[in-house]
Amino acid sequence: MYADYHVHSIFSDDSNYPIEEVCRDACRLGLDEICFTDHVDYGIKYDLSPLDAAGTLFDKSYAKPGEAYKSARNVTNVDYQHYFPAIAAARERWGTAQHDWWGGKLSVRCGLELGVQRHTIDSNQHLVDARKDELDFVLLSCHQIEDLEFWSNDYQKGKAPEAITQAYYEEILDCQQTFKGYNVLAHLDAIKRDNPADRRPFTAYREVVAAILEQAISDGKGIELNTSSVRYGLSDWQPCKEILSLYRDLGGHIITVGSDSHQPAHLGSYLRQAYDLLRTLGFEGVYRFEHMAGSLLRFD
Repeated sequence: MYADYHVHSIFSDDSNYPIEEVCRDACRLGLDEICFTDHVDYGIKYDLSPLDAAGTLFDKSYAKPGEAYKSARNVTNVDYQHYFPAIAAARERWGTAQHDWWGGKLSVRCGLELGVQRHTIDSNQHLVDARKDELDFVLLSCHQIEDLEFWSNDYQKGKAPEAITQAYYEEILDCQQTFKGYNVLAHLDAIKRDNPADRRPFTAYREVVAAILEQAISDGKGIELNTSSVRYGLSDWQPCKEILSLYRDLGGHIITVGSDSHQPAHLGSYLRQAYDLLRTLGFEGVYRFEHMAGSLLRFD
């Protein structure tokens, strides 16, 4: 059974991939299960509306002085009012026998990828609490610090590469010590992609990574093996094999695999190789989630 647990759709600001097309392509590729994990990045993006579908007023404190709520897709979080119903409809449509022309049913799960920062924890927890009946899965990511993005190099400006790496991991550790509304830590060493000047070996920052993994294990949370590292041309998986092995050695066993897809060419990519790697490293299988509860899919 192959499950892609990091999939983006048109509801993410950085993707134009319609949910129906994602599901159709997943079936064509022989995937058994996918989980949509579209982006929410409080602090740098805005909710499309101050009211969610349940009528809950979200915190407006992140609106910049003199600016109203933004409505352009490139600065908004998930449109909750339409996202959750769209995934529910896809689950009904693609999980029924009438669409078994690919040889089986497609399980469609509903998730979010939360770009959490220290000062956005309350808003993220509020969102998870408000949508707990609709969510299957939540990824915790670190995409920015102090509202400064990594991908644009805004955070890195004027800072030593070693300090950037340390700050990234400390942000994750501080967030996970307070925020418990997630299931899995996404692409744990993603800072490598945006901070290539730090060429130190893993041993240089092993201590803080170990603390993150120990906290996750203690809280019953997991980590993700993100296969996008291959298409980005990185020299190792994400996280690297050293982090995966450390997690296993510390007693960690909850792990998901995701392509981090944003377009058709990404979906389901390198899942088989990732499964083979995890099997080689001694993991019993990968995890799937339903209503925020995980279950093990054992390797053959």
